[in-house]
Amino acid sequence: MGHLDHAAFGWLTSVLSYAMACIGAALGLRCTVRALGAHGRSRRNWLLTAASAIGTGIWTMHFVAMLGYGVDGTDIRYNVPLTVLSLLVAITVVGAGVFAVGYGLDRGRSLVLGGLTTGLGVASMHYLGMAALRLHGEVRYDPLLVGVSVGIAVVAATVALWAALNISSPIAVAVASLVMGGAASSMHYTGMAAVHVHVTPSGEALPGATAMQFVFPLAVGLGSYLFLTSAFVALSPTVGEREASASAQRPVESDRSSAPPASAVP
Repeated sequence: MGHLDHAAFGWLTSVLSYAMACIGAALGLRCTVRALGAHGRSRRNWLLTAASAIGTGIWTMHFVAMLGYGVDGTDIRYNVPLTVLSLLVAITVVGAGVFAVGYGLDRGRSLVLGGLTTGLGVASMHYLGMAALRLHGEVRYDPLLVGVSVGIAVVAATVALWAALNISSPIAVAVASLVMGGAASSMHYTGMAAVHVHVTPSGEALPGATAMQFVFPLAVGLGSYLFLTSAFVALSPTVGEREASASAQRPVESDRSSAPPASAVP
C-alpha cells in the first residue's frame, strides 16, 4: 500500500483550503440573508450568487488541499471532465438546497430538505473529485469513514442553512463562517482518511493533467471570483439601507411639490 502524504507543502495548503471554505461560507451566508429580505428577481439572483459562492468555496477548498496530496510510488493526474463536473455538481446541488430554504413555506421542513440536499451535494463533489484521480494503482475506501464524512457534510450544511435563516449580524455571520469552514475541512480530511491506495508500479504515462497544469490555475480563478464577489456584496446596499435612503428622499420631494410656484418675471 502506498504511503499517503496529505501535506506535501506543509501547512500551507491546509490553511489556504480552510480560508477558501470560510470565504465561500461567509459570502454564501450573506447572500442568503440578503435573499430572504428581497423579493422577486432580486431574491433569485441573491440565491444564485449564494449557491455559486458556497459551491465554489467548497470545491476550491477541496482541490487546494489536494495540491498537497501525494502517494509514494506513483504520480497523480486529474481527469479534466470529471474535475469540472465535480464543480458543476457542487454548485447545482448546493443551489437546490439554498433555493429550498429561500422559497420554502415551512422553514423547518425546508431546512431539513435543504441541509440534506446540500450536504449530499458537497459529499458528491468530494468523491467525484476523488474519482477524477489517475494514478498507478487502485484506490479503495473505508466505508465507515466514508459514511462519517457524508454525515459531517449533511450536518455542516444544515447548520449553515440554519445560520442563514437565523443570523443576520456581520459578526455572527463571520463566526458561523469560521465554524462552517472548519466543518467543511473536517469532512474533506475525514474523507481523505478513508482512502487506501494499493500502488502498482508502472512506467506508463498517466492520462490527464497535473495539479499545477489544471487544478491550480482553476483554483486561483475561482478564488479570485470569491474575492471579487465579496467586494460586490460588501458594496451593495441592503434592503434596510435602500428603504432608509428612499424615506430620506421623500420629504425633499414633498417639500418641492408643495412649494408655491415662482412668480413669473414680467
